[in-house]
Amino acid sequence: MLILENISYIHPNKDLLFQNINLSLQDHQKIALIGNNGVGKSTLLKIIAGELQPTDGHISTDGSLYYVPQIFGQYNHLSVAQVLKIESKIKALREILAGNVTEDNFTALEDDWNIEDRCQQALNYWMLTDIDLDQKLSSLSGGQKTKVFLAGLNIHQPKLILLDEPSNQLDSISRSLLYQYIQTSTCSIVIVSHDRSLLNQLEFMYEMNATGLTSYMGDYDFYLEEKKIIQDALQSDVKHLEKELRKTKVNARRTLERQQKLDARGKAKQQKEGVSRIMMNTLRNNAEKSTAKLKDIHCEKSTGLSKELQSLRKEIPDIDKIKFGLTDSTLHTGKILYKINSLKRQIHDKLLWQEDLNFQITSAERIAIKGENGAGKSTLIQILLNNTPKFTGEVYRFPHISIYIDQDYSIINNELTIYDQVQQFNDAGLLEHEIKIRLNRFLFGKESWDKRCRTLSGGEKMRLCLCCLTIRNLAPDMIVMDEPTNNLDIQNIEILTEAIKMYQGTLLIVSHDDYFLKEINIQKIIQL
Repeated sequence: MLILENISYIHPNKDLLFQNINLSLQDHQKIALIGNNGVGKSTLLKIIAGELQPTDGHISTDGSLYYVPQIFGQYNHLSVAQVLKIESKIKALREILAGNVTEDNFTALEDDWNIEDRCQQALNYWMLTDIDLDQKLSSLSGGQKTKVFLAGLNIHQPKLILLDEPSNQLDSISRSLLYQYIQTSTCSIVIVSHDRSLLNQLEFMYEMNATGLTSYMGDYDFYLEEKKIIQDALQSDVKHLEKELRKTKVNARRTLERQQKLDARGKAKQQKEGVSRIMMNTLRNNAEKSTAKLKDIHCEKSTGLSKELQSLRKEIPDIDKIKFGLTDSTLHTGKILYKINSLKRQIHDKLLWQEDLNFQITSAERIAIKGENGAGKSTLIQILLNNTPKFTGEVYRFPHISIYIDQDYSIINNELTIYDQVQQFNDAGLLEHEIKIRLNRFLFGKESWDKRCRTLSGGEKMRLCLCCLTIRNLAPDMIVMDEPTNNLDIQNIEILTEAIKMYQGTLLIVSHDDYFLKEINIQKIIQL
């Protein structure tokens, strides 16, 4: 169905992204392509889909292919029909029905007389009943855009499917539809995703790095078990080498000290016995050579162990290197921060919520806002943060410090350098070297301090946000996040999860990722 042979890709700026990627995908096989942000998973999908050409290697496919890309708004100028690649057929059908019966229109239609009906059935399947084929994607929500691309699966019935983060921005019902489609499909499927519930629907995990793929037979939970065994063994090897290196250095010092004592005794004895100056110089040179030889032997062993230890440490996951330091909120647990009574929001003479909202938020609660796409989750956040004044009802706010991290990480100024960005949060007056220590804790080495924030990936911006929070003198009383796991790889989701678990203040979060919500110990749900 799909064979990749020694696929390599070099960026136009001559940087190597990956090389020697080999993969053989059988009929009906469903696999996940996993790995850290920036390793090239999306690029590899584009190469398979024919949207990019590999620098080297060969690809062969057998059968029709359909590609659902990761969506950032780059298709907003296209209509739904153009996205679904059926615009020419729809246009030809309409021309024929209008009486313009030409050979060109018949050729374009390809006898696909029920194309409009099949499109409507596909859109209905993905709960897009009010979507028109001529509608621009710019008029749709993020979840609706993804579902338009997914509708193409039903229309084209491909044999090979490529999905890049297909569950991003999908609500819970739409995610369930996606999972069901994958489970029942007889197609061969390659999926890039950070959605652990989705990954557990698949049969194989292929972990990608710059030099190839490592396969794991089983779902994502099995992969995690295997990786833990490997990482535990790695940590054991690191500890063993650290012990050996310390032992080698101690032995080297003791051996040299013993040799120097022997040389000193020998010299004293020779002087007492009246050995000639020439012979004394010869004996002294021999002793120095012997000591130097011992130094070289121990230095060589120590250097070898150090290099081996350094190599092993590079294999330790980044999450194990990060040091979190989020301080606690100063508010006492149970303090009422918000009291909402009979809240309504009207848009174009239509109520956003079918029922009035009534709830309260108290200090140290961990709350998730859930609802279908378009249910008004982000609007509710804006009302709570006092950014949307047009509503009716009562919103009581107790004065507190809050920080809002949206999907675009807007608290980060893209024009600043990484170092200057964290300085914006340095209200404690930390010195330069202290700031750089904090940056290192969040995996921003000295080579990155002068980089502009606009060059950072989603995962890097998330880590920079967390770093800013640890630098701040006072931790926020409440952290508000809107879909924080979108476009993050699994490693960065784990980093975010660990940071949130350590935070003791109030958490208000919008997310469709039930696995993530469970991991961060959500206590209450506001269902819209």
